[in-house]
Formats: sequence, structure tokens, C-alpha cells
Amino acid sequence: MEQTSSQTTSSEEVAEAKETAVSDTFNTGQIFTIAGGHFVHDTYSAFIAPLLPLLQERLATNYALTGSLAIFAQLPSLLNPLIGYLADRVSLRYFIILAPGVTATLMSSLGIVNNYFLLALLLLAGGVSIAAFHAPAPAMIGRMAGRRVGTGMSIFMASGELGRTFGPIVAVAGVGWFGLEGMWRLMFVGWAVTAVLYYRLHEISAKTTTKPAGLAEAWPQIRRVFPVLGWIMLARTGLLISLTTYLPLYMQDEADASLWLAAAALSILEGAGVAGALLTGTASDRLGRRRVLGGLFLVAPLLAMAFVFSPGWMAVPLLIALGLTAISPTPVLLAVVQDSFPKHRALANGIFIGLNFLVRGLGIWLIGVLADQIGLTMAFVWGAVVAFLTLPGVWFLPKRTAVVKG
Repeated sequence: MEQTSSQTTSSEEVAEAKETAVSDTFNTGQIFTIAGGHFVHDTYSAFIAPLLPLLQERLATNYALTGSLAIFAQLPSLLNPLIGYLADRVSLRYFIILAPGVTATLMSSLGIVNNYFLLALLLLAGGVSIAAFHAPAPAMIGRMAGRRVGTGMSIFMASGELGRTFGPIVAVAGVGWFGLEGMWRLMFVGWAVTAVLYYRLHEISAKTTTKPAGLAEAWPQIRRVFPVLGWIMLARTGLLISLTTYLPLYMQDEADASLWLAAAALSILEGAGVAGALLTGTASDRLGRRRVLGGLFLVAPLLAMAFVFSPGWMAVPLLIALGLTAISPTPVLLAVVQDSFPKHRALANGIFIGLNFLVRGLGIWLIGVLADQIGLTMAFVWGAVVAFLTLPGVWFLPKRTAVVKG
């Protein structure tokens, strides 16, 4: 009897070990399934920025209050380290599976609410769903990518950028089809994708290791890596927020563009970001993380200032160039995190995402206040100037040489 019980326990442990083992294999099907969920999820989470001009008009708010609506979707990022810590120990696959449907429901309902406080609560709930997806999903990708972590992160991040490319167009089209109040009808696509994710992933573990090391073991590396990453995030947040959150408002108020053109500008930027995300993570596998990041951090602020001061006919090529450079460092930074914490992938990713979203929240508020004081144009310029401070931070990141040949 005892022998049978022991054999059962042993078989369960072997099964779990097989389920959560990190191999050198690049699991293409599973990676693209999660990436597809990321695409749809971020299509809906990208509704906020293109709808800000309409929400500002409805609520009669200034730039700081209008932009601060996006902060409420960032606040639940405080939960990311906790979610990541849990994901290293128990499989949070259902967070990944359910998030597209839940996020679709909440973001498609923005037009129903006419009160600033209630709208903030709706965005706060949406932020919880966003956090629940983004903490375990990259760690799951990192486990499935084997030695090609940069490539896996590129695919994952490119799918998110593709979602943020389509998001503004889908949002504005939804307003055109159904009106702002009728956009809730768009939620059903998100639930269809949740059904597909359940079919494909409900038996796949989201755990990164069978026996994760203790938090005390990770703490020295956390203290070494994350202050540098925080420095880099903080320095580039003004540039990134100006482009990804305030661009539709800039196009309408400073460039006299229509709502459609303002949304199209954001889609052009994010569309180029898809190619950038695919290229940079893979390039960092071959050339090294720091070398790729240094080049991107040097070029992006120069392009941002060129966008502000160049004639209108240069807007499209400069937006494409900015998408390739300003947005694309994120897969490389995620790869740095995955490289640095092989035994705590989800925890480290949760800290990274949480820190990133907190810095973004601060950046949204600061750029909004600057815009109210000195105008959106000068706020964009200052965001670009401060972004040059990322360059010294690159050389304090952990070294990593290229490992993928051929």
C-alpha cells in the first residue's frame, strides 16, 4: 500500500517535472498561441489613447486630467510582482486565458460611462486584467523559447505592438459604426479568443520551474539589476508617453488633424513598432543586449525632435522611424530580465512590468502637467531631451554576449 502511494507521488512529480521543465527547444506553436492572445488583448487595451480626445470633450477636462485616465489602467501594475511570484510556484494559465475577454469587455465599455470617477474605476478594473495577463505570459514565453529568449520576446512583444497598431483604428471604427456609447459590441471578439486560448492552453503549465529558488536568493540580483532598469525606464518615459499616449491629442490640437488622422498616426507608429520589436530582440541574441539598446537610445530622441520641428510631409516617415527605435527596446529589456533571473522568471518579469507601468503612470501625469503649462509641443521636446539620459544606464546592465550563431 505504501509502495503504491510512493509510486503515485513519484509519477506525479515526474509529470510535473516534464510539464514545467525548461528545454532548449523553441516551441513554436505554443509561443504563437500566446502571442496571438497578446495581439487581441493589446488591441483592446490600446483603445484608451485614441478615445482621449472624445473623452476630454465629453468630460471637459484639461490635459493632465484627461491623460491621467490612462494612469488608472497602470495602477494595478503594483500587483505584478505578486502575480509573478505566484506564477513561479503555481500555474496561472487561466489569467492568460481569461484576460483577452475581460479586457475586451472593460475597454469596450468606456463609452457607456459619463462620470470621471466611474470611468477611472472602469479603467482600474481593466488595469487588473492587463496586469494578470502581462506578468505570467512573458515568463511562459521565456520558458518555451529555450535558448532563443530574445527571439521569443520579439515575437511576444511584436504581437502586442501589432495589437496596439490595430487598436486605435478599431476603436475609431467602433465609434463610427456604433457611436461611443455602442462600442460595447466589440467585446465579443475578445471572448472568442479566450475560448481559443482555453482550447489550446488549458493543459499547458505557466510555471517557470518545478522548484523555484527562494526569494532571498534572488534579492542580490534584484538589487543589482532593477535600479539600472528603473533609471533607464524613468529617463525614456517622457519620450515614450508623448508618443504612445498623447500623440492623438497632439495631432488634433497642434497639427489640426481629424480623429481618424490622429488615430492613424498612432497606428503608423505602433505598426512600425511591430517590425522594430521583431528585429531588436532577435538582433540582441546575436549582437548583445547592450549594443542594441545603446544604438536605439541614441537615435530615438533625435528622431522625436525631428518629428516635432519638421514639416508635415515628413510626419509619416518619422513616425515609422520612431516606431522602429523608440518603442522597440522593450523586447531587449525583457530579455535582459529573463537572462538575469533564470530561476525567477515570472517574479522578475512581474517586477519589471510593475516598475515599467508605475514609471509610465508618473510620465503620463508629468507630460500632462507640462502640456498644460508650456504646450504639448514643448512637452514632447523635453521628453526627447531627457531620454538621452538612458545612454549611461546601458553600460551598467549585465553583460551578455551573443549566443545564437547562424
